[in-house]
Amino acid sequence: MNSPQKSPSLLDAFAPVVFLVCLLGAAVFYFGDSSSSGANQIALLLSAGFAAIIGVKNGYKWPELEEAIIKGISLSMTAILILLAVGSLIGTWLLSGTVPTMIYFGLQILSPDIFYTASCILCAVVALSIGSSWTVAATIGVALMGVATGLGMSLPITAGAIISGAYFGDKMSPLSDTTNLAPAVAGTDLFTHIKHMAWTSMPSFAFSLVVFTILGLTETVNADTTRIQALSDGLTGKFHIAWYLLVPLVVTLGLAIKKVPAFPAVFIGALIGGLWAMLFQQDLIATLAGAELNTIGANVTVVWTAMFDGVSIETGNSDLNDLLSGGGMSSMLTTIWLILTAMVFGAVMEKVGLLKRVVELLVSFSESASSLIITTIVTAFGSNFLTADQYISIVMPGRMFKDEYEKRGLAPENLSRALEDGGTVTSVLIPWNTCGAYMQSVLLVSPLEYAIFCVFNWASPIFGIIFALVGFKVKKLVAKVA
Repeated sequence: MNSPQKSPSLLDAFAPVVFLVCLLGAAVFYFGDSSSSGANQIALLLSAGFAAIIGVKNGYKWPELEEAIIKGISLSMTAILILLAVGSLIGTWLLSGTVPTMIYFGLQILSPDIFYTASCILCAVVALSIGSSWTVAATIGVALMGVATGLGMSLPITAGAIISGAYFGDKMSPLSDTTNLAPAVAGTDLFTHIKHMAWTSMPSFAFSLVVFTILGLTETVNADTTRIQALSDGLTGKFHIAWYLLVPLVVTLGLAIKKVPAFPAVFIGALIGGLWAMLFQQDLIATLAGAELNTIGANVTVVWTAMFDGVSIETGNSDLNDLLSGGGMSSMLTTIWLILTAMVFGAVMEKVGLLKRVVELLVSFSESASSLIITTIVTAFGSNFLTADQYISIVMPGRMFKDEYEKRGLAPENLSRALEDGGTVTSVLIPWNTCGAYMQSVLLVSPLEYAIFCVFNWASPIFGIIFALVGFKVKKLVAKVA
């Protein structure tokens, strides 16, 4: 006969959290920026084991926990497939000249004074049109990081500008999956949600642009025209540069606008990049293959390698070597490892009721409408921290708080906005979250470095909290007419 499962105590609920925080702190202390290459993963697995022991103590059986772990990992499979496709895309776009062409034109057009602001706006516009911050980062973002290197700009600030713009556009786009998920969970419609969310998102984005403008105008680095010319010459010397090499980018963004799912859209973009490399970069392929003649075998081998292992291009210029080397599915394996271990921890925490116990405690202190909204924002952020997944940070608090909002006469769009302010945008600030891990893999800057410069991502929950405190745009539930 199975023993009854006991509800966890507060000590049960918080012990794994404290244990994880201590281990992650130790990982950063001992391993620094490289902690995400293995140390964080071990911390997450050990903490999952600690939570599992508490679950067993409370009457859960290992098969139940194992089933929850498998289900949790399955939730991350879409992100993992997208990561692998993005690795291939970066590899073939480097080889085809698509990324080098974007870098080349960016060096000619953008100046340090407006670079951060322009990067933020560009990413916002593209993300708004396609509804995907991940696709923007993997395409426009990669090129902007290359331009930043060429101009001598700060890479963490550039990453912050890219992410701020990408997440604003994603959040306000009716094509975004999270923008559709939040109102569905809260019980409101999409456009009511977007309209209500604009009250916190627009001021946050405006504030971000002000900050990036100030950072650009006070940037001490002056564009070295000699260095820029050397980089430009290096690009044209190694690649065929032309406007039509941007076709893979246009096709990929077009597929995203047409709402083609991210995995096939990105992978098709990678395949087109491989085709473009065969058509327009024959000299480079011959060099990489070590072949005197451009044979079919040389083309297939180099493109295939770029898709699974990236490219490594030697130009004689160390800056260019860094810009033009990388990509491939193999470059994403450490990130995938991090996501898997994070999902294991989150799945165990949710299965044994530890997350629910924490939320119940928070609700008990939320006596007013403002405190309930603030609690929702904090809980969504905490879910990002503990479960490492932005979708769970929307769905779980949304399910738990929905009835409480209705009971207190608050319109559901208040809940959907709070879920996005606290959940969607903060996910990228956490190194072991799927979004934080993804951005580090694509932009090659740790969340520990770029987080402070993701102005929109931390301003959005702050504006949400301020508006809740003063009661601004806290919408009441309208009674239905019989």
